[in-house]
Amino acid sequence: MNLRDVEVPPFEDELPDGFFFGEVSARDRSEDDLIGPTLYELPPGNQLWPYHLHRGNEEWVVIVAGRPTVRTPEGERELRAGDVVAFAQGEDGAHTFYNRAEEPARILFFSTLRGGSVVYPDSDKVGSAGLYFRRADAVDYWNGETRPAE
Repeated sequence: MNLRDVEVPPFEDELPDGFFFGEVSARDRSEDDLIGPTLYELPPGNQLWPYHLHRGNEEWVVIVAGRPTVRTPEGERELRAGDVVAFAQGEDGAHTFYNRAEEPARILFFSTLRGGSVVYPDSDKVGSAGLYFRRADAVDYWNGETRPAE
């Protein structure tokens, strides 16, 4: 696979306005068990995902083409082809990408495949195993538990 030439089909699910991208997994070709490489194409004027952080996973990105803007806890900065950025687990690794340039951006993500949860600081949500919850609805660990009948 050549990352500059491979066709990147649009994401199949319907996305809210301002979020649109294409993706192609390189994992099928690499057959990795512990790391998942995925190539994303981000059209101009769009954001890749909501701002988020991972608990249990780390990510690295390599900018293949274009000039995407990365948002991290330190702020925003424009990247260019060849830049490499790492996102640690936890709050220090929070991130998202925007494309404010006039050409599409291609971003290759390498992500560990250890499960874990995702936190969305802007919307105060937590996600795990494909389910998402508002943190404001959190309950105590023992909420709803009762002692078994004897």
